[in-house]
Amino acid sequence: MHILVLGAAGMVGRKFCERLLRDGRLGKSDITKLTMHDVVEPKKPEKAGFPVETVSGDFAVPGAAEKLIAGRPDAIFHLAAIVSGEAELDFDKGYRINLDGTRMLLDAIRLVGGGYKPRVVFTSSIAVFGAPFPDAIGDEFFHTPLLSYGTQKAIGELLLADYSRRGFLDGIGIRLPTICIRPGLPNKAASGFFSNILREPLAGKEAVLPVSEDVRHWHATPRSAVGFLLHAGTMNLATVGPRRNLTMPGLSATVGEQIAALKRVAGDKVAARIKREPDPFIVGIVGGWPRNFNAKRSRELGFTTAEQTFDDIIRIHIEDELGGNFVA
Repeated sequence: MHILVLGAAGMVGRKFCERLLRDGRLGKSDITKLTMHDVVEPKKPEKAGFPVETVSGDFAVPGAAEKLIAGRPDAIFHLAAIVSGEAELDFDKGYRINLDGTRMLLDAIRLVGGGYKPRVVFTSSIAVFGAPFPDAIGDEFFHTPLLSYGTQKAIGELLLADYSRRGFLDGIGIRLPTICIRPGLPNKAASGFFSNILREPLAGKEAVLPVSEDVRHWHATPRSAVGFLLHAGTMNLATVGPRRNLTMPGLSATVGEQIAALKRVAGDKVAARIKREPDPFIVGIVGGWPRNFNAKRSRELGFTTAEQTFDDIIRIHIEDELGGNFVA
């Protein structure tokens, strides 16, 4: 099996590729080649049990998608995107990457012909939903995104479903919760503070909280995100039917509940490193975000999370990223 990962240098993409390299197979199929693509060249693994190609470039320029598809990968994981805050600040860039790039990729697949029909896993977002919300958003709730990012992802979902219906590819879209705790440095995602207020204090640094503690949101760990991708790449899509886009399971929590969990796991001194500095831009964006879901359909189709409480989310970060230790 030849696997192509777009966005392989990003946090989730990197962890997903590390898992593929460790397992050497996807489901029951041995991996014979892995192509890792991003706008910056992904780090090539020193030791791999199969050929690995790293490619850098803008996949949304004419002709780029055709080159990536020329090797006819069997499974394509499309994680490449401009994140929410950046897509809101730079309208043209958000639409060019998140919408035009996705359309170019799907068309490149379609135009190969000759019976080529790869599995395409598209990472969408809960930003496809917009207020007003019920207490928990179910599988029947409609798309009314209140951000350009959510609009771009919603259009991508529709394209994926239609191209699958027409038989050009075998696609599934997974709406990821906000990934928490994200390792590494802060990025331009408007949701970044959900991780920042936990990751930085655990590392002995101060963090800024730009919203009130009653803000509620939907979360999952990087470990769960990798599990979602693996399941999406191997599941029987005949069980999904024509509705090819699913909201992934997660954990609903307020910022205050996040901080309380941090105190339980790491102590009051660590939590005291959080500084409250309201940011009207972030407050405005977060006000239109969903807060809780009933992800019944995805759970019934075999998607599961690695965490049951926010204490689990913090402990998983300490275990996976900090070697079991934190700065008290």
